[in-house]
Amino acid sequence: MLLAAANSQPVIPTGTKIDVQMISALSSSANRSGDLFTAKVQDPIFIGGEQVIPAGSTLRGHVTFVKPPARVKGKAEMRLVGDSLVTKDGQAYAFTAELTNGNGSDVKVKGNEGTVEGPGKSKKQAAKESGIGAAAGAGAGAIAAGGTGALYGAGIGAVAGLIHTLAKHHKDIVIDSGTSLVFVLTSPATPAKATSTEAGSTPFICTTCR
Repeated sequence: MLLAAANSQPVIPTGTKIDVQMISALSSSANRSGDLFTAKVQDPIFIGGEQVIPAGSTLRGHVTFVKPPARVKGKAEMRLVGDSLVTKDGQAYAFTAELTNGNGSDVKVKGNEGTVEGPGKSKKQAAKESGIGAAAGAGAGAIAAGGTGALYGAGIGAVAGLIHTLAKHHKDIVIDSGTSLVFVLTSPATPAKATSTEAGSTPFICTTCR
């Protein structure tokens, strides 16, 4: 039996999938738990043959967990949760939704909690960075011990090389604007009162995440 609220908006059941395209851009290097994001609904949602959520509606959500990649080993992780939908005519729904793998998704989701996992580093990359780190440490030690000007320059070069390599090879998660994601409702989507904040505010958008 289809549930409906007093204003005749139907309740969208748990398990419904929502295909979206990101409006915001997110990165494990720039974002933190609590940051907001928005996405555009790609495919309409029908309940009992009636279109309830048209394409072009806005999904709002937030970041619940971020783990940057470790310096040598360990993959970056980020967890996104969907919170609400707002249609262009102001109809709103509140719910909880998690990321899931799907045909329309551009990202790979790990486990059952909707966590996106970064690519991590290869053993070759980790070994290379460890070697540069050791060289930098040796150079710094020689400098501290009163090394020659040439050795000083070598030490600075090693440190610069270390910083460049770590910046280049750290495997952060980057979810660009336009990325396709699939959310699945883990609670029913119930009609809610749309506020101007819900319908029109601009969340954090990372303009430097690349």
